[in-house]
Amino acid sequence: MSKLRIFVLAGSMFAMSGLMLANTSMAASSDTNPAAKPGFARGRMGPGFFGAPLITIALNHKSELNLSTDQVTNLENIRSHYQGQVTPVQQQLSGIEKEIASLMQQTPANLVQIKTKLQDAEKYRTELRYLRIEALENGRSVLSDQQKEQLKTLVQSRRGHSRTPQAQPS
Repeated sequence: MSKLRIFVLAGSMFAMSGLMLANTSMAASSDTNPAAKPGFARGRMGPGFFGAPLITIALNHKSELNLSTDQVTNLENIRSHYQGQVTPVQQQLSGIEKEIASLMQQTPANLVQIKTKLQDAEKYRTELRYLRIEALENGRSVLSDQQKEQLKTLVQSRRGHSRTPQAQPS
């Protein structure tokens, strides 16, 4: 009976670590996608415009937002600083996820080591989240209240366009 419990527990841990590895891989790839010019915060509305970093949206619409040269420079510096901080953290997290996957391949799996690695990985995920929030706040401080409202309106209007149903071919 205890072997059955261990098997079920190990299977559950394996499934959870697989999901976390997939989640981490997707999050890391979306943060480091050079075509998207990673920025300080990503929308939570899905791919495309809404999954884009807000700093990139602001910089891509600098004329509509009437960003000054200083504001553009500051936002670009925030983006560069964020990326410089995030890259090593993502590399550490990726290494830990590989270690977890390797530990899961062992028979029997060392659940104590796996739990420790999962806790380590969570620390890095927390750090990534904090860095995003910090950069977002730094970016917000660069914009005037009017520009923040314009950016919010711009994002919301684009969101409305993406939710419009596509015409079905007849």
